[in-house]
Amino acid sequence: MARVADKIELTREMRDRIVQRMPENGQGDFRMGSQLIVHQGQNAVFYRDGKSLDTFGPGRHTITTANVPVLTSFLSNMVFGSDTIFSAVVYYVAMREFPQEGWGTRQPIAMQTPGQGLGWLLLGAHGTFGFEVKDAKRVVDTFVGGGQAALDLRSVKTRLVNSITQAATDWFAEVNPGNLMKAQAMMDEMSTAIKIKSQDQFDSMGMLLKNITIGGLSPLETSADKLQNMGLLDPQMYLQLRALETIEASSQGGGGAGTGVGLGAGMGAGMGMGQMMAGMFGGMGQQPQQQQAAPQQAAPPPLPQASTYYVAMGGQQAGPFDAAALKQYVQGGQLTKDTLVWKDGMPNWIAAGQVPDLSNLFGAVPPPLPPTG
Repeated sequence: MARVADKIELTREMRDRIVQRMPENGQGDFRMGSQLIVHQGQNAVFYRDGKSLDTFGPGRHTITTANVPVLTSFLSNMVFGSDTIFSAVVYYVAMREFPQEGWGTRQPIAMQTPGQGLGWLLLGAHGTFGFEVKDAKRVVDTFVGGGQAALDLRSVKTRLVNSITQAATDWFAEVNPGNLMKAQAMMDEMSTAIKIKSQDQFDSMGMLLKNITIGGLSPLETSADKLQNMGLLDPQMYLQLRALETIEASSQGGGGAGTGVGLGAGMGAGMGMGQMMAGMFGGMGQQPQQQQAAPQQAAPPPLPQASTYYVAMGGQQAGPFDAAALKQYVQGGQLTKDTLVWKDGMPNWIAAGQVPDLSNLFGAVPPPLPPTG
């Protein structure tokens, strides 16, 4: 006959675990009158035949029909007395807060960049979040109903991070900042939106999202191949962009297609490519016979490369940007004379207003208004 447990207690520390099953294998035999001990930071959930039943908070509990009404009702075929033996499982659930867990995107987030580069920029995002168990019974039903002996933090975190990254992807699709610098300036707004969007998913798993921070947004290599694999390009557009990548790579003296189509593709350095796209698409199909008959001429040498600058934005390095992109950011108030910039050949970062090449971006600044009164 199985040994009947007169005391049920989890003494091991649940440092990296969310749920611990007792006993770890099979059913436990308990009796009415057994002592259930639940420590601070824990809840205990009785479980039997695929159903979570009664839940207990911290304290020392004597098992009676009064405090396990769901279990008693579930075992309605039994006659309960003061020493009735019954079989069940007890799941201990950690109710403490996990304050600073890391998260990051495994798949790139696509941000539209109209008129710039390939029209899209692929991004990576990372940060931290804090959470705690809100509903022990729901956690048991969601994660360990199959009978596993324990649930570790890593397994739970994977599902929580998936919810966060999906919310981040949805935010970019809805808000569409348009360029990386603007997106970086909106990270506080982004974190608030992600918390709101993720909370329903957390709640469905019995969790509460306490806080979330965006540690940074980083540009990833963006190419026509990657955009097509993500379902963002139709076949015709894909072929056109592949041709443009080849032209861009050739104009920069590079190798295969896609060379140079990375960060700049969504940050303004690809504006030239956007203009090439407009000319290419606008000229397609016009007088093909004349184009075939035109004699071939020697190609002009590549245009000299304009200077590009990196910009310090929100404590993060962004860029490089060409003059056209920098002018847009000056007009939008995102780049000022005091903003630190750097380009190849500079020994250190300096204020944009002190760079002779950038002085024309800021124009004349009017003097302060005279005092009134």
